[in-house]
Amino acid sequence: MDPPARQTVESLTLLFVTTIKFRHVESVCIDNAILRIFATFLTVASMIRDQVHHQATPHTTVVTPCDGRYRRATSIRLPPTAPPQGWPMDRNCMLIPLFIASALASATGTADLTIGQLTFSACELSRPKSSATTAALCAPFEVPENRDAPNGRKIALRLALIRAESGSPKSDIVVYLAGGPGQAATETYSGMAGALAPLNRTHHILLLDQRGTGGSHALKCAHADEEKDYDDEDENNAGVDHEIEQMQSELTDCLSKLDADPRFYTTSDAVRDLEDVREKLGKPQFDLVGVSYGTRMAQAYLRAHADGVRSVILDGVVPNEMIVGASFAGDLESALKLDFVNCNKSPECAKRFGDPYKTLYALRGKLRDSPSRVTIADPQTFQPIQRSVNESTLAGLVRLFAYSSETAALLPLSLDQAIHGNYAPLLGQSKLISGDLDVSITGGMELSVICAEDADLLKPTPEDADTILGNKVLEGIQAECKIWPHGTRPADFHTPLKSDKSILLLSGENDPVTPPANAELVLKNLPNGRHLIAKGQGHNVILRGCLPRLAAKFVDTLDAKKLDAACVDTLGPVPAFLDFNGAAP
Repeated sequence: MDPPARQTVESLTLLFVTTIKFRHVESVCIDNAILRIFATFLTVASMIRDQVHHQATPHTTVVTPCDGRYRRATSIRLPPTAPPQGWPMDRNCMLIPLFIASALASATGTADLTIGQLTFSACELSRPKSSATTAALCAPFEVPENRDAPNGRKIALRLALIRAESGSPKSDIVVYLAGGPGQAATETYSGMAGALAPLNRTHHILLLDQRGTGGSHALKCAHADEEKDYDDEDENNAGVDHEIEQMQSELTDCLSKLDADPRFYTTSDAVRDLEDVREKLGKPQFDLVGVSYGTRMAQAYLRAHADGVRSVILDGVVPNEMIVGASFAGDLESALKLDFVNCNKSPECAKRFGDPYKTLYALRGKLRDSPSRVTIADPQTFQPIQRSVNESTLAGLVRLFAYSSETAALLPLSLDQAIHGNYAPLLGQSKLISGDLDVSITGGMELSVICAEDADLLKPTPEDADTILGNKVLEGIQAECKIWPHGTRPADFHTPLKSDKSILLLSGENDPVTPPANAELVLKNLPNGRHLIAKGQGHNVILRGCLPRLAAKFVDTLDAKKLDAACVDTLGPVPAFLDFNGAAP
């Protein structure tokens, strides 16, 4: 018996026995595939329990899925029950193996599944630096690294499927396209599972780690992709030039050890991989769900293979016209102003912190004149660590905070603490955020994409020079791309998308990297498109509020314009923290 089946037997047996034995709340973790029979299962168990205890009692069992596919528990409240007259206890107990067998028969999530020419078998999807796994089905898939040399080196791609809950799933398949560039679909799916759960009820969800990420021949060098502090003894005086020199040195070392040709890990290469998968699946239509960079991938696939696309959801839109990196400084500046307006409008926040925007620039001036090296407690290990804080560091930290409404709400407090000499809140929280990004972003693949598709078009501008981010990111990208081998982009790569497909576009009002204006630009050429803006939210919003439900409704109806999206207006910014206990009551 495989481990998931064994766990199911053990969980069901334990639940059955404890439901009979006790009359208080129980909590149990079971496989999601069993949830659909649980109400009947527990009703019978409660009937037996009530006969044992000679009274009918209400009972709540909290059922938590084991595989991480859902973030919330499922609660089933059983009404008081009375067993039928003359139903002896020994006969009741005989139902235990019957229900366990029934449960196992229903647990089809681990059974092999053949779609077209591909056979998927049970597997577990993991997330870096996490013990949690997601039950899935995986199939081997191999493609040429260089499409122009089909007999050359082959690379294995990690291909997974989250089986639909329905026994009769829809023929179209939902495809999750991860962001970055550099994130892997199978490694980031657990963070998207809640958003895709309504779709997963009736649709299979396909996860293909884009070549160069995750389990698809990752372009990863251990030292280059880890969190680093570029500040040695001379770091406070060396500045950006010193950091760039270190990055270039690391990239050179990385390339000498890499078993890959980075020129063949672009968006265009990945589009051909995905189409190969569709052909092996029997050419079903795809419902594309692209997040951040995944929206670029979705648009590229739609343009190349429109017949294979049924619908598209773009969350955090990267227009084809956009040169990645060119608007980073201006977009961050706009997002910070929106975030800080929320503090300015709050009498308590304004009284406590004044104008956080002015504090930010005052802090930058302080660090420009006098960089610091401080000791803080590591937020994960609680061990003392040293960190350097300079003008460049501050820009990166603030950008990380601006990505979500929750961390943006911490900025006024964190900046106020920093200007008064306490850098621990700013550095500690950013270490948690950047740690997640460090393990999810594959730096080599990120460079293969940006160096081929954007870097040569980047032009530092005078108007961005004095913003908090300045032109540092652009200079860093161009310096790295001088070292990193890269391919070329198609001549029409940055041509605006034009399509009559049903497309739903999503934006966070305060997004620091893909603001709503991006989606509006794309929407101009989409007669069947619609753009929803989540007020007060940051980057990637499909997980927020009612948007998972609306996304599923859109895919079902293919009519974005008729969606009742009034619920989106209930979203708003997280109130600024006044102290470490939170916002004002």
